[in-house]
Amino acid sequence: MSMLRPFVAHDATLRSRTRWWADAIVLAAVAVLFWLLVRVSHEVSAPLPPRTAASMVSTDPANLPYYALRSLARMFAALAVSTLFAFVYATAAARLRRAEKVLLPLLDVLQSVPVLAFLSVTLTVWLTLFPGSVLGVECAAVFAIFTSQAWNMTFAFHQSLVTQPRELDEAARVLRLTRWQRFWKLDVPSGTIPLVWNGMMSFGGGWFFLVASEVISVNNNTYALPGIGSYVAAAAEQEQVGRILLAIGVMIIMVIGVNVLFWRPLTAWAERFRTEDTAATEVQRSLTLNLLRRSALPALVGRGLRPIGRLLDTVTRPLGMAEQPLQVNPTRRRVGDIVFGAVVIAAIGVGVWQMLAYVSRGAGLGEFANAFVLGLATMARVVVLVVIGSVVWVPIGVWIGTNPKITRYAQPVVQVLASFPANFLFPFATLLLIKTGVSLDIGGIILMSLGAQWYILFNVIAGASAIPSDLREVAAHLRMGRWLRWRTLIGLAIFSAWITGGITAAGGAWNASIVAEVVSYGNTTLTATGLGAYIAQSTAEGNFVRTLVGVTVMTIYVVGINRLFWRRLHRLAESRYSQT
Repeated sequence: MSMLRPFVAHDATLRSRTRWWADAIVLAAVAVLFWLLVRVSHEVSAPLPPRTAASMVSTDPANLPYYALRSLARMFAALAVSTLFAFVYATAAARLRRAEKVLLPLLDVLQSVPVLAFLSVTLTVWLTLFPGSVLGVECAAVFAIFTSQAWNMTFAFHQSLVTQPRELDEAARVLRLTRWQRFWKLDVPSGTIPLVWNGMMSFGGGWFFLVASEVISVNNNTYALPGIGSYVAAAAEQEQVGRILLAIGVMIIMVIGVNVLFWRPLTAWAERFRTEDTAATEVQRSLTLNLLRRSALPALVGRGLRPIGRLLDTVTRPLGMAEQPLQVNPTRRRVGDIVFGAVVIAAIGVGVWQMLAYVSRGAGLGEFANAFVLGLATMARVVVLVVIGSVVWVPIGVWIGTNPKITRYAQPVVQVLASFPANFLFPFATLLLIKTGVSLDIGGIILMSLGAQWYILFNVIAGASAIPSDLREVAAHLRMGRWLRWRTLIGLAIFSAWITGGITAAGGAWNASIVAEVVSYGNTTLTATGLGAYIAQSTAEGNFVRTLVGVTVMTIYVVGINRLFWRRLHRLAESRYSQT
């Protein structure tokens, strides 16, 4: 089965028609990009003011372009780190049998930990590593955005690794590929489509937590960084509705620009990695990608990097071949599993004992009961969100993913809606809830869905777009009815993608509850009954014991639901519905 689609000839045709003006545009774009990076790096290395706050961020509209640039730099820095993390973590979880037993539950835990909890723990570390420098707060902000992006991408890449077609694995064994060669020639290409789509979704999720990452309130101290998120926070604090609307306009322009210049060409380029021999009915197109194909500069850069690739291939050869042993000693495996399990259980036991002792001294173990009751309210909102989101977005995602012509026009719209940080609208939502008298206990479901429902849509689009064209053509030739086609082809093909989307949407909803259950505008603050509000208030007050209790309870809820429900569906998808 070929990993490359017939796009190669199309690419070669475009490259054979290279134009000097394409080289000039690409070279100018690279020069501008380097200049912007130099400008941002100069500001990042500046000394840290004695104390900063959201109100100290200027709301002068003239600063918005620079603030947007700073925010965009943080987003792409976090995306680069998230991609590297997904490659390493997902590969280890998929290829190491014992490590998988720890890494996947740990990923559930990390996904369930709120952004504010990461900030409360890591901010001091970053400030210690870079004392007296803005770089420390910048690293904390990038790390916060990373925690809102990485888990979804890692789940998606891991899913692509464990559901690889069996014949591709056999081909890797026959060709005697090294671990390095298998990773770049098989693992990455087969996981490119879901990784790109989930990276696009994760990038949008990062926008949602931009305010929380640029205005960090921990232990009764507030640190604000220049950015569009802190600009909106400052404008909301000063009740400047017009400037909030202006920032929203800049955000929409920025999201569209990122889609046109980055995500659109990336998704079009990723189409070549479909695991099928037939071409799609319509090729995805991108003006930016065509411009790069007409330029000779990318090819020159690629040739310059080839010696580095050959060197890395040579260096990694001592790691051995990629194949796993077909036969193992059952006694040795059983003993190894027992020892490994004993070590893990002992480490977990010591950690839990130390945590309980710390909570008992600080607030009493009864605080857990209060947090569990609050967690029931938040869980109810999450369940309603996932059910309604699946009913609404699964059919729409299939419609978009199976129609390339529709994808061309729908993707920018979906990307704008998914990437737009919904908490920019929270000040207006607060006013609306006050005017209508609707409780935030109900309104919080809508606020949470604005940041989480898109995971379902994007994963379903990726799963539907990966359905081989020949299977769709067979279904069309057999004149299958709509229900029969869903039951025998579409539903089975997108089942794995829906599971990934459901897991990440639920995790994203739990995380979004931190900012959706407490909303404010000026001097007015609305608070919902729930675990998210509990953690947000504890973190802002600097009560680390209550924050630890809230995060622990939220982790138990998320991991418990994943173990009892989502993981069972995950195993079903692996055993029955993978492309083998």
